[in-house]
Amino acid sequence: MRQKNPILLGSTFPLTLIRRPVTIEPWPIDELRRELRARPFVSFWGHKNTLAPAGALLGADLRPATERPALQLNPAGFPVLGGKMFTECWVLSPDYVPGYRPAPSEEVAAQKITRWQAL
Repeated sequence: MRQKNPILLGSTFPLTLIRRPVTIEPWPIDELRRELRARPFVSFWGHKNTLAPAGALLGADLRPATERPALQLNPAGFPVLGGKMFTECWVLSPDYVPGYRPAPSEEVAAQKITRWQAL
């Protein structure tokens, strides 16, 4: 169903880096698990406090190669990390307890996350 290229995976994607048409769709968590088992992936996970619960949910080691890696764009507008270009990025996005909104730059406690959504 999907490509065979490596997946880029993170807890969020900076909208300031979108410079080309993109499609963002919700997918079942099980589909993301299947993709991670079937294909190589590179993590740009930036939040240590949610790394373990997200990794346990997906059954994968989500530790990035460097702490808080920064994505760059190539001339065509695709994300690049560690010298590798990616055409597909998955985001594991948290849903928070009702009424909660993290402050800017706040590290969210795992207890504030009620579930996850794969995008």
